Formats: sequence, C-alpha cells, structure tokens
Amino acid sequence: MATQRDKLREDVQFRILRLLQDNPEMTQRELARAVGVSTGGIHYVLNALVEKGMLKLANFTAAADKRRYAYKLTPSGFAEKARLTRRFMLRKMAEYKALKAEIEEVRADLSAKELAEIRTKLKSR
Repeated sequence: MATQRDKLREDVQFRILRLLQDNPEMTQRELARAVGVSTGGIHYVLNALVEKGMLKLANFTAAADKRRYAYKLTPSGFAEKARLTRRFMLRKMAEYKALKAEIEEVRADLSAKELAEIRTKLKSR
C-alpha cells in the first residue's frame, strides 16, 4: 500500500511530466512555482527522472544563455506519465467520492435555513 509520502512523490512527478510534455523549456524555478515545491526539490526530482531515463536534457537553442536546457520526455517518460495519470485519476476520483459523501452527511445535519444561508454566501463570491 502506498504511503502518503509515496502519493505526494507521485503527484509531484506526475505534475512535472505533465508540464514538461507541453513546455520542455520551463526553468526549474518556473516548474517549482507551478508544482508548489522548492527549486531544490525540483532539481532533485528532475535529476532522478533523468537518471531513470524518463527525461533527457537537450540544449535549449533559442536561449541566449547556452547553459539552459530543455527537458524532453523519453518513450519511458511518456509511459510513466500515462501510468501516473491513471493512478492520479483513480486517487482523485476516490477522494471526490469520499468528499461528496461527507458533504451529504453534513448537509443532512443542517436546517433548510442554514443551507439557504450557505447557498447565498456561495453565490455572492
């Protein structure tokens, strides 16, 4: 069974592979901001993905700074992204189902007046 840490690691890898598939020229700083982790954390994950053969580095030809790289998904990177996408969707759908059930339980505890107040507040946002 996957631990919470494993799920978080998978989510970060999934988001990185997803972003890089369409934007291989993203900088580590941009990736960190988009994924919500530190630049050092992104650096660590990118190196691991390169070592595992899921990403390859290519010179980013349009960059004035020739030290910039583009991160390109390899065939195994595409396969891993597909696997992570499936796991991500299954996990998020289970979370959605549990959250929906909890909302229904709480809704059953509220009076009609309280529900109307909540709906009014949500509409005004």
